[in-house]
Amino acid sequence: MNPVAIVTGATSGIGKAVAKSLAIKGYNLIITGRRTELLAECENELKKENVKVLSLPFDVRIESDVEKYLGNLPGEWRNIAVLVNNAGLAVGLDPIQNGVLDDWERMIDTNVKGLLYVTRVVSKIMIDNGNGGHIINLGSIAGKEVYPDGNVYCASKHAVDALTKGMRIDLLPYGIKVSQICPGAVETEFSKVRFKGDMVRADNVYKGFVPLRAQDIADAIMFMINCPAHVNINDMVIMPVAQASSMIFNKKL
Repeated sequence: MNPVAIVTGATSGIGKAVAKSLAIKGYNLIITGRRTELLAECENELKKENVKVLSLPFDVRIESDVEKYLGNLPGEWRNIAVLVNNAGLAVGLDPIQNGVLDDWERMIDTNVKGLLYVTRVVSKIMIDNGNGGHIINLGSIAGKEVYPDGNVYCASKHAVDALTKGMRIDLLPYGIKVSQICPGAVETEFSKVRFKGDMVRADNVYKGFVPLRAQDIADAIMFMINCPAHVNINDMVIMPVAQASSMIFNKKL
């Protein structure tokens, strides 16, 4: 029986690239996402690698749906070896005094609470299986430093950093690896979502330098997964050569 990997937010960007890399490696995939059409497209692509795919269309922010879909997996799908907590987003870029409450709620509910809801269910399955496992959380350079107008997004990713450390301690007795990867600038839908569909503003983020691609992050995650059983990559910060920090770039405009 092939091992099973779960990737949240698999409909695009890093999540989709990670799911494809896992499928190539022979993992059966449980993929989740809110956009049902894109989820179906992703499923069809993954099946070309001759693996089984279970698509679960739910929002990680809704705890009852997380429990409904992941807490009641059929037997063969409970052989979970890997969980990639990829679902996350940044919305808005405003100083704290002008913050949009709905933006704050979306970021905290997705980046922090959603990660917790999914991990709570899946870690119990891993413990029950008794075969260890590997949980990989998508952090960010924003979880290592704070930049102007990034207040709540940075706070949510700092929370992911702390939760990753806490998970590693709590799950240590069960042989479950816990890792975090913290990318810098990656050209995906990230900025499109942050700027609420303003493509001119989103495209400008990546002008003048070569950003990371989704596949770069997927390759790094696969390196983590493919380490020997006695090795765990606790934390990885990965940035394009042209980026030194969240705000400092060598752009050729």
